[in-house]
Amino acid sequence: MSDRKVPRVFITYAHDTPEHKALVERFATFLRGVIGLDVHLDSWYDNVRRDWSLWATQHLSEADFILVIASAEYKRRADGTAMPHEGRGSQFEAAIIRDNLTRDLRRETERVLPVVLPGRSVDEIPTFLNGHSTTRYHVGSFTEAGVAELLAAITGQGQYPMPRRGAWLGGEREPVLAGELPWTCTSHGVRRGAASIDGVEYENSIVLRPTTPAATGSGFVELDLDGHYQRFTTVAGVLDDARDPFQVGRILVMLDGKRRSEHDVAAGKPATIDLDVTGARLLRLEMSRPGVPASQLRSNAVFMTRRGGRPPELALGDPTVT
Repeated sequence: MSDRKVPRVFITYAHDTPEHKALVERFATFLRGVIGLDVHLDSWYDNVRRDWSLWATQHLSEADFILVIASAEYKRRADGTAMPHEGRGSQFEAAIIRDNLTRDLRRETERVLPVVLPGRSVDEIPTFLNGHSTTRYHVGSFTEAGVAELLAAITGQGQYPMPRRGAWLGGEREPVLAGELPWTCTSHGVRRGAASIDGVEYENSIVLRPTTPAATGSGFVELDLDGHYQRFTTVAGVLDDARDPFQVGRILVMLDGKRRSEHDVAAGKPATIDLDVTGARLLRLEMSRPGVPASQLRSNAVFMTRRGGRPPELALGDPTVT
């Protein structure tokens, strides 16, 4: 896996005890050394004199995902019940995370992941992360199986994907949501979710919304058609809530490694895509901004190219296959 595709992860935690600090470092080392994530931890940066508040601000901004390690002291400091001089670093980082959640709750809920390590409790998750009503990630052991749920949130590929629905025997074949098909591979920043395109809400869309300003390359997803479908339809466009509403997006559709269609979209100018996919086994959808090279055939590489420093924010509204 190339570094351009590896999710960047920042770990925020409290130095409750030397034992807890050592446990967090073991966890971070496992994620970086064994799983291969681009993990960043404060104890690995003590080799020079630093402005730690600036260091934390930079890492919280650049991280694709922030892991909040549950502990009694972190909860006290994040909830505002600790004295001002206690754990200034974790108090500072928690305040930034709270502010980001207030600014964009949906996006930051997906980016900020509360983690419960062995020996800790869900009750030690900071109150503002809603540990009992939202997903939290229990890590029972530092093994691939022990972090499987956490990796599913980071990669966007669940452990138990919904199986493809077959044709209803009692009537004519109904459209199937393309997002429910097996995803054979995908780039970071591409997810299933709701999208608003040109004032129309699409609840079951495929959305490209990178979590970091530097992620200006193309995004892609490959769907397993397995030769079962005849048509692919969707509405492609720029997200109505895109930070750059004047961007132009490009959608490339490929079947079994061959380019089939290409569409340019802009705010107020979505594109309707309706393609014959009869017999095709693999559908690849690429989304980018013009001027950003798309990935090569049979390659999963995503080329990172600056274009005004802004990432593409595009979606395929309710894509279906029949």
